Amino acid sequence: MPNAHILIADDDRALVGTLAWVLKDQGYEVTSTHEGNRVIPVMAERTPDLVLLDIQFEDSDGTDVLERIKADDRWRDIPVVMMSALTLEESAVRTLGLGAADYVRKPFRVRELLARIQAQLRMRAILRSAYETLREAREALNRVQEQADQRRHLMDILHDVTDELSSGEIYHLLARRVARALGLSQCSVVLARQGGTPRVVATAYETGISRDFVLSLDKYPELQTALDTGRPVLVENVMVNPLYRHVRETWARDGTRIATRSVIAIPFAMEPEEAGVFFLRRNLTEPPLTQGDVEFADTVIRAAVSATQRATLIESTIADNRRLEMLAQTDPLTRTLNRRALSERLGAEMERVRRYNTTMSLLLIDLDHFKQINDTHGHLAGDDVLTEVAALLQRVVRAVDVVARYGGEEFVVMLPETGAPGAEAFAERLRELFEGHPFAASRGQPIRLTTSIGVSSFPGFGVESVEDLLANADQALYRAKTEGRNRVRV
Repeated sequence: MPNAHILIADDDRALVGTLAWVLKDQGYEVTSTHEGNRVIPVMAERTPDLVLLDIQFEDSDGTDVLERIKADDRWRDIPVVMMSALTLEESAVRTLGLGAADYVRKPFRVRELLARIQAQLRMRAILRSAYETLREAREALNRVQEQADQRRHLMDILHDVTDELSSGEIYHLLARRVARALGLSQCSVVLARQGGTPRVVATAYETGISRDFVLSLDKYPELQTALDTGRPVLVENVMVNPLYRHVRETWARDGTRIATRSVIAIPFAMEPEEAGVFFLRRNLTEPPLTQGDVEFADTVIRAAVSATQRATLIESTIADNRRLEMLAQTDPLTRTLNRRALSERLGAEMERVRRYNTTMSLLLIDLDHFKQINDTHGHLAGDDVLTEVAALLQRVVRAVDVVARYGGEEFVVMLPETGAPGAEAFAERLRELFEGHPFAASRGQPIRLTTSIGVSSFPGFGVESVEDLLANADQALYRAKTEGRNRVRV
């Protein structure tokens, strides 16, 4: 690596001069010293890329200098090549053990020394590149974590807002505020899903119209026009506006008396398949709505719709997160807890037992000879049996108990506030229940099966963790199976 800076430290002035001349001829920058005690101060003035260090000086020991270099965080990664005229292998072993990059004997071959220097400089360049990559990766990770923290804080804020106001409540609040600002006696929010019937979802000051009131658009041409065009519609006088010509004919034919003077319909988009309209009206006794009212209401509504969309999104996100959380904790076949969720619940319950000095027990249930059911009736029938087993367990346990599928044909029942005697008695009732229960089969012939159950309790001898509790139950289950199955062991 040309332009690399090399420090030569040797008490042989002739050798230093020769080495300096050779290295400079190769394009290296060279600094030198003849005193061991000067190495650290020289490095402090300017950090070299590589150090050629004699093992013995008149004023100091080169190995001590090496130790001081490697103990300093500034120079820990700088390669140090030790030089010595000594033949002692111990010197080489000791210096390499202290962190020296290489060891060469004097007199040395120039080409060999240059090759070793180039190799060490290449290694340092690779190391520095790796450190730089690691630093950039850490910075990128920190940025991602900061962004995640910001998003989490934002979600927390939005979650708090959503706890206070649902999207429906925001519609209702907005309808009341727009009505109050414009002095309206009637203001509604109408949602229309593509291919569906428009319905009123919020109203202000109106009587006789309930939430989810279904509208017929042929009676409300301004709503239909606003939905079709995506632009606000103003009808200052429904009795003369051409948009209402067919509606007026219907009113005349049916003898309908209308109290509405003017209307505004302001559309807004919610999602690709759903749109909404703010429907503003004034009666005959009130002044007509104007274009200024349209502009004011449109400004207020568009500013508020984003909050409504955000609330709707958060409601959906929270529901999705809850559903995903449930799926992550649930066995897809039996709808009981899966093994991972079970471990978390067991850990929490064991902590509760420790804190309040209570007790708990665990049943590990295995369906005897379950493979024969799959072989005889097929895997679909086997899945039906597993589902029925889970449902049966869910029906007979207490509300505080936990049922989980442990794997294959094994299930676990966690029994809080239950000692070993109570757990053993409950396990025996379960064993009898399964032995006498006819499980449905696809061919109509009921399937009979028995169970082996291992019981473990906490506090218990040698039980300090969830793994210990499960291991004890597994050992008890093994005894139940080896002693003939269809039995309970503690």
